[in-house]
Amino acid sequence: MKYSKHIIAFTLLLSFSFLTAQTKTETDKLSLNSGTIDSQFEYVIRKSNNYQEYKVVKKNWLYTLKSHTIDSLKAVHKQLADTKQIVNNQSNEINVLKTNLADTKGTLDATNLEKDSMSLFGIQMSKTGYNVLMWSIIGGLLAMLLFFIYRFNNSNAITRNAKKQLAETEEEFEEHRKRALEREQKVMRRLQDELNKQKATS
Repeated sequence: MKYSKHIIAFTLLLSFSFLTAQTKTETDKLSLNSGTIDSQFEYVIRKSNNYQEYKVVKKNWLYTLKSHTIDSLKAVHKQLADTKQIVNNQSNEINVLKTNLADTKGTLDATNLEKDSMSLFGIQMSKTGYNVLMWSIIGGLLAMLLFFIYRFNNSNAITRNAKKQLAETEEEFEEHRKRALEREQKVMRRLQDELNKQKATS
């Protein structure tokens, strides 16, 4: 029983020594002139003397801590300002890139539209519409050509028929003129014979 009490006491003493050594090591690692602001505050708190429920802190520690805190705040503000500047620059670059992208997209759309369309009398038309219009015009012209050929052949046939009828009419007229001339000549001969007879009787 006595032996076990000694073991427990030794264990407690060893644990307390270990914790004290660890706390001392951690305190030794802390510094007022290095590390984070949090570790510097921890250093001041641990190194300050106790007076009842208060902590007695050296003035020069407070001034040093204040100076480090102000420097840290300045560094944070500068870093924040630099970050804002970087964000603004990136925002401007993004806006420029968006504008360039929109311009490029517009140019690409215009190029695709121009590639897929044809200009006719200053009017942009799709290639399909252009082909349909051209073939419609060609079909219309071909139909008009066939119509004019038909009309020409028809008119030519009418003209040939008219010429034939005119030739026949002229031939008939010539026959009529010859017969009329012969009749006139016969009448003239008879008249001359009658005149000759009257002269002979007188």
